[in-house]
Amino acid sequence: MESLWAGGALSIREIQQSFPAQRRPACTTVQTMVYRLEGKKGVHRLKKISNARIFEALVSRQAAQRRLIDDFLALFGGKAQPVVAQLIETGKLSLKDIEEARSTLRRLAKQGNQP
Repeated sequence: MESLWAGGALSIREIQQSFPAQRRPACTTVQTMVYRLEGKKGVHRLKKISNARIFEALVSRQAAQRRLIDDFLALFGGKAQPVVAQLIETGKLSLKDIEEARSTLRRLAKQGNQP
């Protein structure tokens, strides 16, 4: 998905070539993943040029991130606090991150969008 979000419409070969050379999956592996994403309505076949099928993302990066985060938080009963506490304890959430989150919460509260 990252390749399609960054590069727009791409062939399976172009998607495969976007991976770093030392960790590049086989073209058939990429093809399988793209076809599975197509079945789940994450991508769609835009056109076919000779033997190459061109795909583009149907789901935006932001929509995918939202769904992933919602699914992840569901593992914690929908509560963010245990996740935030773990991120702080492991050093993956900095004071700057917390200040930015606080600023976003204030902005949303002013707009009336805070849940």
